Amino acid sequence: MTLIKSISGIRGTIGGKQNDNLTPFDIMKFAVAYGQWVKENNNEANLIVVGRDARPSGKIIESIIVSTMASMGFDVLNIGLATTPTTEYAVIKEQASGGIIITASHNPIEWNALKLLNSKGEFLTAEDGARLLELVESSSPEFSTVDKLGKIKIARDYENYHIDSILKLPLVNKNLIKEANFKIAIDCVNSVGGFAIPKLLKALGVSDIIKIYCTPDGNFPHNPEPIPENLTEISKVIREQGADVGFVVDPDVDRLAIICEDGSMFGEEYTLVAVADYVLSKTPGNTVSNLSSTSALREVTEKYGMLYNASAVGEVNVVAKMKETNAVIGGEGNGGVIYPESHYGRDALVGIALFLSLLAEKKLKVSGLKKSYPQYHISKNKIQLKENIDVDKILQSLENKYKNNPINTIDGLKIEFPKTKEWVHLRKSNTEPIIRIYSESSSIEAADKLAQGIIDEINELI
Repeated sequence: MTLIKSISGIRGTIGGKQNDNLTPFDIMKFAVAYGQWVKENNNEANLIVVGRDARPSGKIIESIIVSTMASMGFDVLNIGLATTPTTEYAVIKEQASGGIIITASHNPIEWNALKLLNSKGEFLTAEDGARLLELVESSSPEFSTVDKLGKIKIARDYENYHIDSILKLPLVNKNLIKEANFKIAIDCVNSVGGFAIPKLLKALGVSDIIKIYCTPDGNFPHNPEPIPENLTEISKVIREQGADVGFVVDPDVDRLAIICEDGSMFGEEYTLVAVADYVLSKTPGNTVSNLSSTSALREVTEKYGMLYNASAVGEVNVVAKMKETNAVIGGEGNGGVIYPESHYGRDALVGIALFLSLLAEKKLKVSGLKKSYPQYHISKNKIQLKENIDVDKILQSLENKYKNNPINTIDGLKIEFPKTKEWVHLRKSNTEPIIRIYSESSSIEAADKLAQGIIDEINELI
């Protein structure tokens, strides 16, 4: 079964049978439920923004979504090919009632999905998502009569508005970036970053751009998740052509991976660390990341005398904690930068602009900048369990065993080891009998060893 319905939206593989795969039937049913949810939460609901990444299935899904929303009486602003942060920005700029982003993020080409936004251009909360799922299963929608059908407006190149807003951010130093005369390599996996990122770089004064896979046709040349094993080609290009830095994004451009001038990985975890360092040096304030993100952000934050907070995993949880603590910068360790001065969404375009401002100001090589931060390594593991195993009981037993350690239970169980500056975070899957185990230490070997020790303890409990 490759159809997954959750509080954050619906995703699945294209084709197959309804209710088992992402078919036109399932897409329309979910879109109708979303339309009803919007009307429940906004009596003056009118405008819905729709954007998509470059997947081959996107155009078909776009037509279903746009027609369904108009049939429910919504006006629709169809911005077509657009990054996720651009669509989020469009909801805010147009004062829309909501937005639908058609993207399966870093999933392979056969997948697609609907990401759903509220009137603030942010993802739905858990409570809102739960209500949406109720409507999917129980609603009896009423469609508009011919005199009350919504109007459809097409707006291409909406990234121009988004980029203009980025250039106006006080901390984006366009003049300094231009003076630095950077040579930059980019890999946009043949999706919407292929036109958005070159346009941003040119607007920032960068003229020497090495483009890799920037044709937005959705034919991903490699696994589109921007993690080290998928970035070997751009690393080689950077070394051979003498680029100062490399940027890689996922298909919807909400995650940013950075590559050093020697072809080594800056590290997805350190995208947020570096951007936060720059923001905090100019704007005192708090920071937030999720429980599975590196401790380096905490150390950088405390260096400026500010407060770091951790949230449950998930962008919506990070945003909620950022608002609660008045954070000036936050995000996730997967390369997701959330800068409230722009908007409350992960945005690789904003991340690039702020990172280049930092790099131009520091006048360091990227590898030298990386060495200036606390050095940590994260090991990611999982343990498969039999279906009759009580995961909650296992986590409770570990919590009792490590009760004298700093512990966080807002999302699974995180155990800290202050003397060695290590931690381990355990989360159970909501869909299968798996415990995900993330651990961090000063070396990957030490992080692996810490994770294996916890895995052994779990096996003993079983």
